[in-house]
Amino acid sequence: MHVVCLDLEGVLVPEIWQEFAKAREIPALMKTTRDEPDYDKLMAYRIDILREAGLGLADIQETISGMDPLPGAAEFLDELRSIAQVIIVSDTFDQFAQPLMRKLGWPTIFCNTLQVDEAGMLCGHVMRVQDSKRTTVRALQSCGFETLASGDSYNDLGMIEASKAGWLFCAPESIKAEHPEIPALETYDELLAAIREQLA
Repeated sequence: MHVVCLDLEGVLVPEIWQEFAKAREIPALMKTTRDEPDYDKLMAYRIDILREAGLGLADIQETISGMDPLPGAAEFLDELRSIAQVIIVSDTFDQFAQPLMRKLGWPTIFCNTLQVDEAGMLCGHVMRVQDSKRTTVRALQSCGFETLASGDSYNDLGMIEASKAGWLFCAPESIKAEHPEIPALETYDELLAAIREQLA
């Protein structure tokens, strides 16, 4: 049996932090895992900026509530789930994910948790496991599943490289240039066709 593991942000929904950065006019929060491969370092950077600006979880959730999946994402996911088991494997947080999962038809998601103080300010984060994306596909493989994976950022490379087949999806040119060995796709139709080929 196959399980398709998909990244969330940049693949099915816009980048949450970038949408928040634009809504609050804080350019420093535009940095994502496309720019910084060290996730702990990136989150510490984000939390410092939020504290300096006096912004907390509720402010981010307000932005998320107005976000929609990327054009065609819900239809792509519906079609994919009709032919394969799908798990979204994301470094986002359960406090962020729920409104977006509702708009995507409640797919299964493995993600992380934010630590929030009594004032509603972010004070840390708890990763589900270390190197969570690679660890997830290895665990699925240990259960007898073949994994296929796709994502757009540095933190997706582990699950792509560990899978039977994997693809970069709408990735920045810098990551595509650094990893020419990974096929780079740009549309949901291309990704669905590539997955169908592997399933066959």
